[in-house]
This record gives sequence, C-alpha cells and structure tokens, in this order.
Amino acid sequence: MAEPSAAEQRWLEAARDFARRALPAREGPDGPEPPQLDAVLRCLRSAVGGDLPLGYSFISISDLQHQQCMPCCSHLTWSTNEFKEWAHQGQGALPTQSALPRTYLILVGYLTDGRQEVKEKLVDGCLYVKDNTGIIPCELLYFQLEWLDSLLLFPGWSYIPQTDQSATGYVEILVDPVPVNLPKEVPDSIPVTYPVSAKLLLTSRIPCKKRSNLTVAGELARLGPLLCVHQKTFFFLFLKCFTSAVCVPVLVQKPNQLAWHHILQLGCSYTITGLSTSSLKKSGHRVFVTGVSSCLLPYCAEQVREQPLDSALQGESTESSSLETAEPLSDSLELGVEEERPRSTKESKIISYVGTVTKILNVQAGLFLLDNKVCLCLSYQQLLNSARGLRPGACVELIDVHLLQKPLVSFPFIVLGACLSSTVVLKSFSRLSTPYQPPASSGNLYLQLLFRYNLGMPLYLWLVSLLEMFEERFSCFFGRHRPLLRSTHQNTGAAEKFVVPLLQAVVPDREEARDIYNEILAKVHQCPLQKYMTLNPPCQAPSLSTVCHVAEQKSWEGFSPSQLLSPLEAQHMGTQELNRRLTWSYYTVSPGSFQPRLILLGVLRVSSRSNSLQLQDKSSTLPCVIARKDGSPFTHTALLGSLLQVENYQLIVERFLQTDFPSWEHLENLEHVREKKTSVYVQFYFEDVQVLHAAEGQIQKCLRSQNSSSLRKKDDSSLTSELEAPEAKMLKLEDPKPDTHRDENCQGGQSSTRRTSCVSRLFLVTQKEGLMLRNYQLPGEKVGEGRELQRSFQATVLWLGRPQLWSHPRETGNLPELEESGCNGEESVTRQEALLLFMRKSLRWFPFLHLDGLYRFIVPCCSDLEVFDKLCFPPVPAKLLSRSSCPLCLPVQDTWHLQHETWISCLTERQLAAMSVQTGTDQRISSIPEVLSSSFTGSLVSFSGEIMERTLCASPKNEKPSVTVSLQKQKGSLLASGHSVKLSVSVAPGSPVVVDVYIAATYLQHLWGLLPGAKILFQNLERKISRFHNVYCTYIASSCVSIISLPASHLPFPSRPAGEASSPSLVFLSSLQPHLQNLPQSRILCHLSCVLTLSLQWVCSLCSSIFKECVEEPEDLLACYLRSLCRSPLICRPILLDFSLNRKPSKILQPAPPQLRNFWCGEVEFVSQVGPRLNLLCLNVEEVEQDALSYLNSERIRRTSSHCQVEATA
Repeated sequence: MAEPSAAEQRWLEAARDFARRALPAREGPDGPEPPQLDAVLRCLRSAVGGDLPLGYSFISISDLQHQQCMPCCSHLTWSTNEFKEWAHQGQGALPTQSALPRTYLILVGYLTDGRQEVKEKLVDGCLYVKDNTGIIPCELLYFQLEWLDSLLLFPGWSYIPQTDQSATGYVEILVDPVPVNLPKEVPDSIPVTYPVSAKLLLTSRIPCKKRSNLTVAGELARLGPLLCVHQKTFFFLFLKCFTSAVCVPVLVQKPNQLAWHHILQLGCSYTITGLSTSSLKKSGHRVFVTGVSSCLLPYCAEQVREQPLDSALQGESTESSSLETAEPLSDSLELGVEEERPRSTKESKIISYVGTVTKILNVQAGLFLLDNKVCLCLSYQQLLNSARGLRPGACVELIDVHLLQKPLVSFPFIVLGACLSSTVVLKSFSRLSTPYQPPASSGNLYLQLLFRYNLGMPLYLWLVSLLEMFEERFSCFFGRHRPLLRSTHQNTGAAEKFVVPLLQAVVPDREEARDIYNEILAKVHQCPLQKYMTLNPPCQAPSLSTVCHVAEQKSWEGFSPSQLLSPLEAQHMGTQELNRRLTWSYYTVSPGSFQPRLILLGVLRVSSRSNSLQLQDKSSTLPCVIARKDGSPFTHTALLGSLLQVENYQLIVERFLQTDFPSWEHLENLEHVREKKTSVYVQFYFEDVQVLHAAEGQIQKCLRSQNSSSLRKKDDSSLTSELEAPEAKMLKLEDPKPDTHRDENCQGGQSSTRRTSCVSRLFLVTQKEGLMLRNYQLPGEKVGEGRELQRSFQATVLWLGRPQLWSHPRETGNLPELEESGCNGEESVTRQEALLLFMRKSLRWFPFLHLDGLYRFIVPCCSDLEVFDKLCFPPVPAKLLSRSSCPLCLPVQDTWHLQHETWISCLTERQLAAMSVQTGTDQRISSIPEVLSSSFTGSLVSFSGEIMERTLCASPKNEKPSVTVSLQKQKGSLLASGHSVKLSVSVAPGSPVVVDVYIAATYLQHLWGLLPGAKILFQNLERKISRFHNVYCTYIASSCVSIISLPASHLPFPSRPAGEASSPSLVFLSSLQPHLQNLPQSRILCHLSCVLTLSLQWVCSLCSSIFKECVEEPEDLLACYLRSLCRSPLICRPILLDFSLNRKPSKILQPAPPQLRNFWCGEVEFVSQVGPRLNLLCLNVEEVEQDALSYLNSERIRRTSSHCQVEATA
C-alpha cells in the first residue's frame, strides 16, 4: 500500500484530532485510542468510492453551532453539477429566494432521542445528533430503528440556524445516514395476531390480565401527532388488517418508544410486540398499550406466524369500524367558492393534499402558506418538534385534513386545518436558504387561548389577527426582553388582558373542554374543525394611523359647506364673514360609528412638539384629552409610558377650510373650496381606561382611586414605582422614535446605592400659566442677539417641608413633610415660595400640573438634599429686587420626575392645620355672575363654565397679540394668526348668563377639547369691558385652561344643517316676560318703526375681502339714499321676525317691576305699565301677506281680549 501524501497526512492528523475531541475513546493495548476513527474512515471511503475526501473536513457539533451563523448544506458524494441541479430545482417554487450555500464539512455523530442527555428534560419524541462536544436536534425523512444510539456518517445534511442568534438551530438529514457499525439481526420467527382477531380483545369482557404480551401485525392506516398532556408525551397509531378495513388503536407512551413516530410511514406494514389492553379513564375507549419491552419491527410474512386466540374469544362478536374514506384533492386545488349564506353553519370537508410551503404566516400560531393560496393551520396539533423542517420550499403531504372556505371575512386564504385525526408528513426538505424561527416552547399565548376556550377556526383566526396587530404595533416600545404575547400564571401579559375579555364576550358560555381521546378514537369523527360559521369580527383595533385616516374620511363624507350654517343667518352675511365662519368646524365620531366597533390602543406619552397628551403606536400618534368623571383634573403621571385600552371615547376631527364663496347662494358649489385640512384627536374619561401594560412593571400608588372602576387595584406592598430605571423612564417620556438606543440608555453604570437613591420635595401649586414662547435666559447662558424664544410655562408653588432622602423611589409615599412642618413651627423655612420654570423636556409635565394640587419632585440617582437650592436664582439681579420676598426661580431639570400626591381639598384637618395654607392660594375661582357683575374689580379672573357656542371671528382691532405670539405662523397651527375663537360660556345649559371668551388663533395649537358642551376651568383670563359696556374675557400669556368634563356623547351636530330648522312658534311680546330665562327661538308679528344704525362695507370683487379704509363722505349720495330709505314705508312696515334672546351680559333683561309710561295716539294720551326693553337677536325677516296679516292681527286681538277677561275675573 502506497504511503499517504503530505496532504493526506495533514488530513488524517486533523481527523485524529477530531476523533479525540468528538468521538468516545476506548482502552486499547497501548492505552486509550480512538478505534472508532478506523471504522469512520472505512465507512467514509465506502461512501465516496475509495479515496479520502481531502476537500472536506470534520466538524464537531459544538463548532457547527457556534461557528456557522448562516444556513448551509453539505453533500459528500455529489459533484458540482449535481449540486447546482439540486439547488436550481429547489428555486422553482420561490424564485426570489437563494439556494442553500454549499459547505465542505463531514458530520459524524450518534443518533439519539435525548433521554440520556438531560434527566430533567421531558422526552418529546424528537431526534438529536450528538458527539462529545454537544447535541443538536435533527429531522429525518426516513428513519430506521437500528440507527438509534448508533454512530452514523451523514453524507448529506443542512444546518439551519435560528433567526435569534442566541439560540442554536437544527440539522436536516438530506440523505440516509450510513451506520459505522453493522446493524443487529432480527429474530427469525415471531408469533403475531392480526387486527381482526385483536379487535375482539378490545370488545370482550375477559379480564385485562389475560390480555398482555400480545404481538399485533398490520398495515399502518393512521398515525396521530405527538401530544404532551400532564407532562406525558404519547401518540396513537392505527394498524389495519391486510384483508379488511378493521383497525385497532395502539397507544405509544414509553419514552424509549417515542422515536417510533419518525419510523412509521403510512401504508407500510409493521409488527409491534409486548402489547396489552387498557381502558382510558375519561373516555372509556379501550386501546392497546405498549410496554417497556415492546418492540417495533418491519413486517415480513416469512418471519411471522399467526397466533390463534382462545375459543372463548373466537365466539364473541364485534363490529368492525373504519374511518370514512377521505375525499381526495388534487394538487392544483381548483375549488369553487361556495355561495355564502349569512351566519349559516357549514360542514368542513375532509381531504388530502400535497403542497409546498411558500411562506410562514405565523409560526407561533402554527399558520403556514402552501402554494401561495392555501393556509395550513397546525395549531390544533401541538407541534412538539417546534416546526422543524417546515421552512419555505419544503414539501408536505396532508392526510385527512379539514377544508374550510372563508372562515373569517377578512382572511384571504382557504384554510386546511389539521386536527388530531390528521396526519402531516414532511415529504422533502427545503433547498433554500430560508430562516428558521421556532414557536415558543412555553407561554405561547396563541395555543393557550386556543385550548382554554376550545376555539373554532373562525374565532382562532380572529384571535391571531388581534395578537399579530398587537405585537406589530407595540413590541417596539417594550423591547424584546418583555414580549407582550408572553403570559404566565403569575403575570398576565398585556395581550392576554386585551383579548381575553373579547373572547369571553364572544364565547360567553365557555364551550366544553376539548376531548382529545374522543377526537382520535371515536367511530364518528368529532373535532373543533368539523363545523364552522363565517365570522364577522365583533370589534377591531386598527393602527392609530388607520384610525385617523378613517375618521378624516368620515368627516368629509357627504360634507357640504351649507351644513355649517343655517340659511337664516348665512343669507345676511357678508363675503368675508361667510368664508371666515366656514374656516373652522368639527365633526365627532363615536365608537358606534365604526363597523365593527373600534377599540383604541396606544402608549400614553407627551408630545415633544405640542406638549399635549397623546396615544402612540408604531404607525402614528393621536393627541388625546383625558378628563375625570368627578370633575377633578387628570394628574396621573404614572400612566406615562403605559399601554392603554379605551372603548368609550369621542374622536374629534377639526376641519379647516380655505374658501372664496362670493355669497351664501353658492355654498353648494364646491369649486370655491380651495383647500381642506384636518386635525384629529380623541377625548375620553380616565375611568374608562384599561391599563394593559404599566410603565416599569406596576402602576404606583397615585393610581389608586376610589372613582376608578377600570383600573386593577393592588395592595400597597405590590405597587412599585415607575422610577425603577430612571434612565429608561426618561426615554419613555420623550416623544422621539420608540425604543431608540434602548440598550445603551437602560444599562446602569454606577453603584447600586447611587443608582437607587433619590431626593424628593413636596410642593403646592398656587398658580399656573399657559404654554407659550418666552424669552428666558438661565444663569450661565450666553447673551446673544440671535437667541430664539423658547416654548415654556411657569408655575408658582409653595414648598412644603424640607427635601427628603429616599433609599429607593418606591419608598416615596405618605406626606412626612406635613407632619414635620407642624412640629418645629418654622414656617419661613417650610413654606417658601418659588417660581418653577419648565422648558425643553420638562414641558412634559404641563398636562399634569394643576392648581391646588400637591406634587412631589423626585430627583433620581441623587443624595444631595440641597439640589433644589443650588439651582435656584433670582428672577432679576439682586440689586434690583424691590422686596426680599420675591420668589426665587427654579428651572425644572429634564431628568426630574413629577408625582401627584393629592389635592388640598383631600387633606385632613390636622394636615391643613400643619400647612397653614388655607389662604395660601392667591388665585380665586369666581362664578360667571360675579365676573359679569359691575361691582367686580379684578383685572384677571378665573372661573368655570360650559361652552355653549364656538365661533371663529376676526381678532378685535384693539387686541394685538404680544410679540411672542405675533411672530410668524407657528408650526402646527392651521388657522391664520388674524383669527380668534369666541367661546360663549355659561353656568349651565339654558342659562341666560353668558360670558364671551376670546382666544387668539396663535394659542389654539396647544388647546384641545374646546367644544360646545365641554365644561372648562379658565384661569388668569383678562377681564375687559367693551364700548357697549359688555363684559368679555381674553386669553393672555399668563392664562391657562383645564378640561373639567367632556361633551355628552349625544350632543347634536355643532351647527344645524341647512333645511333642518323648523318654523319657530308664534309668540307675542307681552308674553315673553314670564318665560324670558328659557326663551327659545321664536317668531313675532311686529311693525318696524325705525332703523337705529346702518353700516356699509365695500367688498373687493377679486379677492372678496372688505376694504378697511373705506370712509363715508358726508354728502355721499348712496348714504343719503339709504338714510331716507330707512325712514320710508318700504322699510317701516309689518314683518314676521324670527329671533332669539341676545345673551350679551349687558343686554340680559334683569328682573324689574313694570314702570308707568305715557303714550299718545293723536291728541289722546294713554298711560300703561311697561317692562324693561327687550333686546332680541334677529335671525330671519319675512314679508307678511295681506291675508296672513289680517289673520294674525285678529288672533292677537283675540288672545289679548281673553287675557284681559281673565285678569278682570281674577
């Protein structure tokens, strides 16, 4: 024999090194040696044709798992052309996918079922390849029992790593392995019983002890899936008689026999030894059960002999049973869609099918797409092999699966569902480099809910769509380490909190638990897939971008500008006023407007752009207004970063139009609409919120509320603060892209003591100003001419007590500062006033800070009790201070956290006495009648009321915005800076006491929820008196508004559509006095006696704007003509007048006794009692026909005379 070459020697040395590391050694004459290597080399030479494959190298299991990161394949015996042909054929079904790259590696190892590797591990029937360095799962298309625990050479295999690099992959065995050692011989002759005779044993009444150690032979008719129930893994197989359709069931549950599942092939004949009969406890079915000594052997007629049964058994009769013949289905799946009968129960068909996996729809839910047109659902089987082998490009054969057409309205594919009586056979592995993502082995919410509620296919597909939507929208906010779909008994996940109530509403009776034994063994097949009904989803939870888009669409459906104005008022408007009134309107969308009903889901955040609250998901953001049903402001900072669910809400679509209508008669012509824009936000009550995922684990103590029925209540001991990871929390409170730099920002870098300690300080809010651009300059900042204004707000607060040091943020609680301040009596120290400046990231606290609230600043990762004092500075240079009591300014830092503790009205008498702040709040809340009173002297007012009407008007000529808001139009504002909104605010609906509040358009981008029907708290408005002695208020830089309550959901449309108004009832002026307070729109017959004032407006015919510098000349002929016309009988005549009460504060009729007045008719003088003069608002004027005038006059005389008779009788 020739000496090996240098290359062969190097290759053999590497092989010996591999054998020493990976293959078990045995003691030889000269000590330990690897004799297995000789057998491996001999087997290798035989496989490749004699020569050693020097181009290949051995690889151990450990090296394969840790060094190979990409899918690959190795074909030891193939040429390059053979491999190219194999790869090309694999790309036929999916031409866009690349073929598996070839690697030149030799895999040698033992094939095992994993029983000896980990004692605690449950044997699940999977196969593994192992050597001394490791073990890896494997999948085979064909398996022989003698290969188990034998050393094998694998000529062709593929390694498929997981998509998650932290976990190992598996091996697909492409070519039958070659045993290194010779297989064991099979016994010559075995006595067997055939299924026809064995069936008698299952139906006879002979005691079970006489029915053991039986050997049954037959053809494999059906093979059930591997199942795991109560930590026991098992499967059923059915052996069929060679000459009839009689079948007997065999239960295989011994750990050393679970590998049989890989050997058994439908249509092949087998012999099973050591069987005994048993009766299943729950179902009562009798089956054959394997024993510890049972063996599975291939059936060979020459090696078996039939064993006759006892004569007693021969005489017993039995009924043969068999499953119905499956209806075949061709590969092309040429199916016609059935005619849909709404809500009709349909029967699924049982078919067989062969197809290629073209897409993994959802591996966690067990959904795979075959041939780009059929969905395969394997979730009703347990998939204990973790779906290994089911990659795109693999071919599968489905036997006795259920065909369901259109189980879910929104599901685009026909569904093939595999139940426990179905068989799924992997026919060939994928030749493509497609990834492998295994389903979760534990905590799989899809399967948990499927089996818990015994869902049918329609409900399961709907559940899958909900969970897919949920994970797609919110997984980016909470990171991979907190999967939203993971759920355990101790910790219910966010997705489970969301979908379980929906499932309970759809399946209220909780269907019976699934009987798996009856499903497998019953003569008449029964399973959850047998009957189904096409499901229309009862609800939906689309992305926020979709919600906004649909709401915008609904707001413009059937829209016409004429809907916004009544023709009674539109026909009297000038061009400029007409177009201005059309500029801004709103549309309300309720949950009932969507079919199916729409559920809102979103993470609560504060917008960095508008500093308003908003819901956010991966797709978009939705501004929100949150109120409380008890009227208190929303202050729960602990909800920031939490995932919320809201089912009762109001979607508000603010519509903005740019129009150039020449007159009201052209409102139906949409060509005059130049531009349409919208702004969408949502408003809801805090009590209607369901917290699905609390920020940083749990909602802290400030969420405990007696009025909250939706939030889950926990004990104090189980509540943890949201400040456990301050760095991560600060990231959540910002507005930027979700999950940005999460890993870097969430890792601690300091000692545990400094990382958890914090300093806090309690304070009372005595005044809060609005959010706007201000010219702040902090100490240490450079003075520059080009310095831009900063969006900011400020609040005056009263420090309560001294700063407190806490070892952990979770310990902050109670109010120790109030107890402290009552003991030492040093009020100058414990009740110091300060002016808080909020800028940059600290603006996120604007929606939560409210008057008369007790709050706590928490400085994380800090132990310096003087941190607040060190940052304070005087508002003006010290030498300019006029008084020493001027509060110091404190810029709120970005990393500080705000926590609401309570309201001053909720404190105990002892705490109030300790605080001595009953008069500490300088801002007094007045009533609207007090504001309107002539005796009111304050210039800044605060009051609450309900918005009765919202009107867009031109800014008053004498109301010029300050320089900070009169810059260029701010980004995000959709109204021109020259506009203002007028809010008519009343104490209650129907009250005649109304005050008008004017807000410049530049402020409106920060103000949401200013709608008719909403109750608002206005703070620091400027009270003014017009030249007509009307009291009104304006929103200024120091003003602020808070939403107390939302409009009722049944409020009508904000403006009455055209043509909807009915004719007002006819009244008489003499009867208005008793009912003046509740006066509706009415109609009177009157005689116009004179016109008091008349104004002229000149309108440009090109741009429809009004000339502002139009001066009326004293001798203007047109003016003279109009003045004479107003005194002529053409104007001073009987008319029908539609009117309402002018609710201007100075025009409201106050109760007063009638006064005597003299009237002259010719030379006759009359004396009569007359009440105060009425001021009415004209809505419409109509001519009176002569016949109608005569009738109305007679009716008035009749009513007047009857009224006089009643008074005379009285």
